[in-house]
Amino acid sequence: MQAASPFDVVVIGAGAAGLFCAGVAGQRGLRVLLVDHAEKLAEKIRISGGGRCNFTNLETGPANFLSGNPAFCRSALARYTPRDFIALVQRHRIPWHEKHKGQLFCDESSEDLIAMLLRECEAGGVTRWQPCRVATVRRAAVRGFELDTDRGSVRARRVVVATGGLSIPKIGASDFGYRLARQFGHRVVEPRPALVPLTFDATAWAPFAALAGLSLEVTVSTGSGSAAGRFLEDLLFTHRGLSGPAVLQISSYWQPGTPIALDLAPGQDLASALREAKAVSRRQLGNELATRLPARLAEAWCAPLGNLAARPLPEVKDKDLATLAASLQHWMLTPAGTEGYRKAEVTAGGVDTRELSSQTMESRRVPGLHFIGEVVDVTGWLGGYNFQWAWASGHACAEALAAAGRAETPVPHP
Repeated sequence: MQAASPFDVVVIGAGAAGLFCAGVAGQRGLRVLLVDHAEKLAEKIRISGGGRCNFTNLETGPANFLSGNPAFCRSALARYTPRDFIALVQRHRIPWHEKHKGQLFCDESSEDLIAMLLRECEAGGVTRWQPCRVATVRRAAVRGFELDTDRGSVRARRVVVATGGLSIPKIGASDFGYRLARQFGHRVVEPRPALVPLTFDATAWAPFAALAGLSLEVTVSTGSGSAAGRFLEDLLFTHRGLSGPAVLQISSYWQPGTPIALDLAPGQDLASALREAKAVSRRQLGNELATRLPARLAEAWCAPLGNLAARPLPEVKDKDLATLAASLQHWMLTPAGTEGYRKAEVTAGGVDTRELSSQTMESRRVPGLHFIGEVVDVTGWLGGYNFQWAWASGHACAEALAAAGRAETPVPHP
């Protein structure tokens, strides 16, 4: 099959990172082809934030990301910041607002953001093939790469892999990027679901199943040392386990077989408070607890206590108060697993950053091959951080593509 007229760059994947990178590279004067196998592009943008897309976070920094190399994301994040992306959003007159903790959302619809990225691609003269499946990618005999697709073959000096992870398969998630990386000799850090609800053994969870739907602010933690995670966020009880921002955050740090620790009354010293109440009140223990916690939670916690919960506070021993307080503020439990990729917001792991340039996102093994966005072993916290990584890594890559383009001669025709 004869290759089509060559491009400077083929970007595989029209999600957040791919769309943004293609638009920037095109506007830097490069001939860009953007391909994606899905019928609809940017589905993750479309469904993010309840349809309003939490597109960045004002507090973004390297500490908000997990990676085998925590310093890898530093350069790209410093060179393209949330303020830079906000400026782009404002140029396109898209209204936005800050929700909380630096999280920024579109006022109206995530479709506004997708339309913006498409306009940026149009401004750069980007060619789009969609839906289009890439069958093979190989090194060209002379220089660059040859790609076989279901729309024909194409040649390019450089290839950018922006194929994302395995999360939410119903919107087209694929392992293509990992397979391509391995094909070219790259190590892939084992992918796993992240920002995902945790599940528990059905028998062990039975006493708490009645709390489904209850939400409260908690502190959650797991791990130790550099692998430790700790968050103050809202927790949601479900029929199968725990969800909500607190659990989604900690799931990225959780390792199978290890416990998580929950403080269901953060900011309180329950043991001291109960002892003080005991000195001035004859309220029943269960009723006193319900003044300090959601009533349903207090009731569930008191159920195993039997008659103790109905005793007036002065009749309850201090050690029993301390034990009760500890069970609420140091609740240790070991998840059975997660809800998997079906409900995971992102995929942790990915192309090993030790084999990529943090300046250009280019492979250290295969010149001209770049990896950006979620396919790379960089995973952000919940709250817009992963989108900022998409913009930052895409921008770093596009700038490098443009610089290389100025130094290289065009790809020869076959």
